[in-house]
Amino acid sequence: MSDTLVAPGEARPVNDGQTDHLFLIEELEDARRTGALEESNYNALRTVADWIRTFVVQPNVSLGRAGPVCPFTPVALDQGTLWLAAERSEGKSKPELIQLIQDYQRRLLANPPLDGEAAILKSMVIVFTDLPAARAKDFIGGALEQISVQSYVDHGLVMGPFYKGNDGSAIYNSNFRPFTSPVSFLLMRRAVLADWKFFLNTEDWFRRWADRYGEAATAALADEMRRLPWNVRRD
Repeated sequence: MSDTLVAPGEARPVNDGQTDHLFLIEELEDARRTGALEESNYNALRTVADWIRTFVVQPNVSLGRAGPVCPFTPVALDQGTLWLAAERSEGKSKPELIQLIQDYQRRLLANPPLDGEAAILKSMVIVFTDLPAARAKDFIGGALEQISVQSYVDHGLVMGPFYKGNDGSAIYNSNFRPFTSPVSFLLMRRAVLADWKFFLNTEDWFRRWADRYGEAATAALADEMRRLPWNVRRD
């Protein structure tokens, strides 16, 4: 991809000290990689990893369409571009949480791969291992209210909270709740063209999507509309 989503001079190279607590799912099986983790943090990461394997990347009859719950995730796992990290919420103020999220944004953008299709698949799951579901909406959501727009406009990043009781619904079935996870976490990933379906009913976000993708946005919507029943030619 030729689209440059990092402001000049913003993303810095990521050294080993910054990434030694970022884990691919398969690395959670390696005691040499996880040995320094506290047991509670390790257990939380394993719980989220198991949920990704058994739910997120699997088809579900309640989803309202074919394919896995998240079509993005299986490809990211295959490419090795989805990382998990354990964090604690206790004692963190909103400014501290915002700074933490922004640090992870820099890591995500600076982490290889930097070019090509695989770079668009990069994502991070920041697991708040001590965060009760009852606090997750306000704790994570309050920070995202302040930084989500700028993160999308400046860096092409989308973020969202996952927690027990999250009432966000699937696009094709309003009764299906795919954002209800066993442990509270923040998902951060690169924006993709197909995100328009999430933004369609929110005018400001849809406009930002159109501004980002320009002619490609028009082409994507035209392709979708050509498939609608009113446009299907009959013999």
